[in-house]
Amino acid sequence: MNISKNLKYFFILPALLSIAAIAAIALWGLKPGIDLAGGSLLQVTYPNGRPAVEQVHTAVAPLNFGEVRVQPTGASGYILRQRDLGNDERNTFLQALGNLGEVKEDQFESIGPSIGAELLNKAWIAIVLITISIILFIAFAFRGVSKPVSSWKYGIVAIATLLHDILVPVGLFALLGHVVGAEVDSLFIVALLTILGISINDTIVVFDRIRENLRLNEEHRKREEFSDVVSKSITQTITRSINTSVTVVIVLVALYVLGPVATKNFALTLIVGMLVGTYSSIFLASPLLVVWEKWSRK
Repeated sequence: MNISKNLKYFFILPALLSIAAIAAIALWGLKPGIDLAGGSLLQVTYPNGRPAVEQVHTAVAPLNFGEVRVQPTGASGYILRQRDLGNDERNTFLQALGNLGEVKEDQFESIGPSIGAELLNKAWIAIVLITISIILFIAFAFRGVSKPVSSWKYGIVAIATLLHDILVPVGLFALLGHVVGAEVDSLFIVALLTILGISINDTIVVFDRIRENLRLNEEHRKREEFSDVVSKSITQTITRSINTSVTVVIVLVALYVLGPVATKNFALTLIVGMLVGTYSSIFLASPLLVVWEKWSRK
């Protein structure tokens, strides 16, 4: 695999995906779920057959509870999301739904806006701390590597790759939120943190192989272009990275298809993150090192 020859082609797909993701986020943003923005969730079942979504909206409109998001679930149920409701408002809500037919309450959750804001702030703090920790760890782990690329550059490139890896699923959910009303919740944050962990693992595997090949060249007094070292390192690790990712994706696809509704967005986020992360670990992170090394020489 010739990195120098094919360098520009490796960046086309990540660039297109990143631009599309940024555009989706800028245009539509993300729709936070009740555990991040606050509000209530009511899941009900109509044993004798559920009414149409339009009928549900018509029934609850006179209550003046603000926006009510209605999502079908199962064969005869609905999940309704709205502002935080008190106990009396909840009973009034159920009564309005009961006017459309026999209704059974399956689940009710209510989270205040202050709790949701606190969870969101802690999520961002966790992501920032993880990012800083990764840079420091990689800089320390690769402290013996100074030629031709300094150790701290490995950390910066790894973070740039990780930003791409989480940007794509975030952009996807901005699009899904606009098209089908998909919301992001605490599980979405967990999925992003998981993507960070898995992607950095694959990236470090390739980087470690680069470090090992550089060390062997130094021991044997062998002169080799850095791009050739990177190409050889990718060839040596690509099979392992792809096989590992494919096995994980198979499990996630099974979870998405056969799992409960509550975990579908979680599984979808991880599937997209795994696919994007595998590509970037092999074809984005290491080529970025080559570009940086060439730019430094010039």
